[in-house]
Amino acid sequence: MSLAAKSAVAVLQLIEADFPSGTVLHLWLKARRAGGEARLLVTVDHEDVADPATRRTQEFEFFAVTLGKSGRAVLAYDEADTMLSVAYAFRPETVLEEGIRVLHHDARTAPPQLPHAYHFRPPFGWMNDPNGFGRFAGRAHLFYQHYPHQPRWNTMHWGHAVSRDFLRWTHLPMFLLPADHLSERDDGRGGAFSGSAIPLSGPEGEEIRVFYTEHVRDRKPEEQIQLSAVSQDGIVAGASEIVLPLRPEGLGLTTDFRDPYVFKGPDGRWKMLLGSRDREGGVVLLYETIDSEGAGGWTFLGVIHREDRFGMTAAECPCMVPVGGRADDPQTRWALIFGLLTSRDPVTGRRNLTFVTVGRFDGRSFTSDFEQELDFGSDAYAFQAFVDGEEPVGIAWLANWTDFSQKDDFPTAMTLPRRVLVEDNSVLTPPIAAAESLRHRLIDDTSLAAGETVLLGDGAVEIALSLAVPGAAFDLALDHPDVAIGVRLDADGLAIVFDAGTGKAPPRYLAAGARPSELRIFLDAGSIEVFADNGRWTATKRIPSFAAARSAKLAGAISAARIWQLKL
Repeated sequence: MSLAAKSAVAVLQLIEADFPSGTVLHLWLKARRAGGEARLLVTVDHEDVADPATRRTQEFEFFAVTLGKSGRAVLAYDEADTMLSVAYAFRPETVLEEGIRVLHHDARTAPPQLPHAYHFRPPFGWMNDPNGFGRFAGRAHLFYQHYPHQPRWNTMHWGHAVSRDFLRWTHLPMFLLPADHLSERDDGRGGAFSGSAIPLSGPEGEEIRVFYTEHVRDRKPEEQIQLSAVSQDGIVAGASEIVLPLRPEGLGLTTDFRDPYVFKGPDGRWKMLLGSRDREGGVVLLYETIDSEGAGGWTFLGVIHREDRFGMTAAECPCMVPVGGRADDPQTRWALIFGLLTSRDPVTGRRNLTFVTVGRFDGRSFTSDFEQELDFGSDAYAFQAFVDGEEPVGIAWLANWTDFSQKDDFPTAMTLPRRVLVEDNSVLTPPIAAAESLRHRLIDDTSLAAGETVLLGDGAVEIALSLAVPGAAFDLALDHPDVAIGVRLDADGLAIVFDAGTGKAPPRYLAAGARPSELRIFLDAGSIEVFADNGRWTATKRIPSFAAARSAKLAGAISAARIWQLKL
């Protein structure tokens, strides 16, 4: 149907923009009512280019349109019949530098307008676990669990972004879509769950192979299987193939069998970790392959780690990195990091903890030397790391499943990227060095230390404290319009003081016995992160409000305090 004919019978919604030839449009449509049809007309300089249509009413259907000529493009549709969730455009040859151009997202799926925020957020919709975090062809890539059509968990896709410094991100086209049979309904039956990525050498340069779990609720014999796909250009994923169709037999595992993390072991072979669960608690499974591209031949080696404390169910999102040395050095220790799904610390009431255990790994077995909790704020879940140059860098979902409800919108961010270090049988996770580049302007270096109230501008700030002596007590009160929040060090240890005012007693976000000397505290719209003694004690807390903290006031034995306004 031509634009003129369509205009004669309906009032159109129009999206207009100038595009060069070869521009690709990604569109998601569905019909507004049963028996109806959603239709969108794409024209360039009044010439019809495409007319995608669908009768779906439950879930949006995806369409890709390539413009064969340059000119003024118009996207026209009748809002009475057609719902358009998301539309964006990109040029494949320049998208890694320029990113996508978002043309439309409906009001519900729009991202929060946070011009001063510096944490990574998706361009629209829902986000949770980081996936495939790594550096490929010189760029840092971040894939993530994504649902584009509303800020609530549903059928999982993979979103995608790239960066040069882990802080300033460029949004790319959707990388993985759920299988067609999962895309037809919006009932959250499954999709492309979490996974990882490895580099491959291809004829056009460095390619990316991703691994992920396909989840299909009530599928027999396996709800969760492991798939892999290759991207030759770092933008578009090729066809997925099954690499692990079945759980290992004889272990009494539940249907939990997910989150493949693939990495190069000390013997030079590709290894794969998977999270699972048996009758006693969570387990981490180890596989390997001699295939140099990881395309197949995966062999089960055994249970590499077991965790059954805190009432947890499955181990989730395991990852493993060498710390303090090269992967092929027998003296190098390895850090195994994983989430404890449904866990609860009976002392503090915190839920869904993340632990790290450090020990020796020979490629087939792991012996733990020590362990600790990774983040005492508990809102740095699904932590994923890779070795970037000479040391690991990781990132996590800045949220906790305990706070999530399917009935409410739940916009979230990623944590600041963090280094992973080991010193004196302790794991340190300080922010990456590039975080100092966020320091836009020094707000104060005298008044806070003197006990005066200091205004925090737009609320995106870093507060650096030096204590008079290690463990010196202090109380940093932050004036926030919606929650009670602060940071405190006393005889119990270091704590984020937090109360959302729900009427329920909040957990205690406490690192018991901590006695730091230096702290860096990062405030942003919707979050607070605390790094004490170079990340020896780290805490992350999501704030269920985008309002800015208005001011800070400090009491205690502080030798120095500085506050910077932060800006990307």
